[in-house]
Amino acid sequence: MENKKKISILTGHFGSGKTEIAINLALAERKKFDKVAINDLDVINPYFRTRDVVELFKQNDVELIAPKDRLASSDLPIVSGEIYRVLHDPGYRVIVDAGGDKDGAKALGQYYNEWEKFHPELLFVLNANRPYVSTIEGAAYTVKQIENASRLKVTGIINNANVGGMTTMEEIFKGLDLSLRLSEELNIPFLYSCISSQLKEDATEFMQNQKVVFIDRYMKVPWES
Repeated sequence: MENKKKISILTGHFGSGKTEIAINLALAERKKFDKVAINDLDVINPYFRTRDVVELFKQNDVELIAPKDRLASSDLPIVSGEIYRVLHDPGYRVIVDAGGDKDGAKALGQYYNEWEKFHPELLFVLNANRPYVSTIEGAAYTVKQIENASRLKVTGIINNANVGGMTTMEEIFKGLDLSLRLSEELNIPFLYSCISSQLKEDATEFMQNQKVVFIDRYMKVPWES
């Protein structure tokens, strides 16, 4: 997850796992930078939000920019103006967890004039097991919708193929194939595959030829303890 950009924006279709990657990236960047902020800009998905792990960020001195108090648990499309403060502070490294369809990407578009000069990277997280993005046509259409709504260009593709706790290396390989084909189709660089830390031993062979970033799982669905 190395990057020299001030701003990294993660986007992807519902269930892509982009929020999990955003959390892991923020925690990793805090080991290298004195000030790291993560902006919860996902105004669409009510279940997987960075604001749900606020205590984790406090423990690791990562600043969370999200609606406060009772508004934090609402399903309303609320965004925080605090993002302007960290954008204009040169000491901050900023991670943005953005909505993954054209409606969610509209929230990105409202900040376009603020962060275009920073040339942010816009990373498309692809989970090949999700409907609508399980084909080249569906994934390419989703990328274009996000780009049009956000007024930004996707700069990298991340393979995050998974089926939660039941993920096997078979899903990872399947996701890699689709990600590489999408990369070629749209002429967007493929960056790496994200794999749960629980699969480290199983991924030994995969790692010999592929770039891998292992991530821990922090987000839980409502029915999980």
